[in-house]
Amino acid sequence: MYFRILKALLLLITMTIPALAQGTKEDPDELYTAHNKGKFFIYWGGNRESYTKSDINFTGNGYNYTLYNVEAHDKPKGWSIDYINPCRMTIPQTNARIGYYISDHYSIGLGVDHMKYVMTQNKTVRMNGYIDLPEDEAGSQFNGTYNNVPRVLTEDFLTFEHTDGLNFVNVGISRIDDLSKYLGINNTDIVQLNLTEGVYGGFLYPKTNAKVMSKTRHDDFHVSGYGISVEAGINITLFRHFFILGEFRSGYINMPDIRTTHQGADRASQHFGYFQKMLSVGGIFRL
Repeated sequence: MYFRILKALLLLITMTIPALAQGTKEDPDELYTAHNKGKFFIYWGGNRESYTKSDINFTGNGYNYTLYNVEAHDKPKGWSIDYINPCRMTIPQTNARIGYYISDHYSIGLGVDHMKYVMTQNKTVRMNGYIDLPEDEAGSQFNGTYNNVPRVLTEDFLTFEHTDGLNFVNVGISRIDDLSKYLGINNTDIVQLNLTEGVYGGFLYPKTNAKVMSKTRHDDFHVSGYGISVEAGINITLFRHFFILGEFRSGYINMPDIRTTHQGADRASQHFGYFQKMLSVGGIFRL
């Protein structure tokens, strides 16, 4: 799935570039890094996330309840060969982006933030709502009406993860500013230090691994909502064409339509904020 998304993004941007690339001839006497307009970039890297608490509503035939202030965390892979192993590179938490500079300072980009979201198990939260399932159905042991009742998030009651993953497919615009002259760097074709900022928006396409009251889970990808994010970071470009990018991102995710079990009516909804740290490597080239 992940590679299909990247292939589609690459196709879209390569269709856009020819119209934008006109009139970008390079002066041979100038440093290659003096101008960005007309250049194409791509990067790949890893990330870590932290999430705000969220209220999660679960609905289905015979139940409708909300869990308040649910905690969650990411699921880091750590330093691993999987980041560059073509057969396993979608397993870690990763970021991928392709883009094109429409001017020296501004670029448009398409990307996928492959994050992971895991509800923290065995925490006590508040619960409102009701469960009224047939006695012979899984989950009927939790039948009752709940009004701010404490509920321990045990595995037989709920496991809830977006771990394959919390896929944020996004498009946006970013700005880059060369800081090299302030540091006394004259030959930016060898090393260049840049400040980056960006704003992105897009949709969430998670594969949610949830087990609600021991029901059989829904195990497929599903468009579940939307997200927005802002970012700032440092780009170190080396030998004109290669760069290391470190960024901080902050965003908001709203998913009103999360599939949870194999029964089509069963849904969850939640919204939360997140903070992301990202480290990537990439290349930049003039087409």
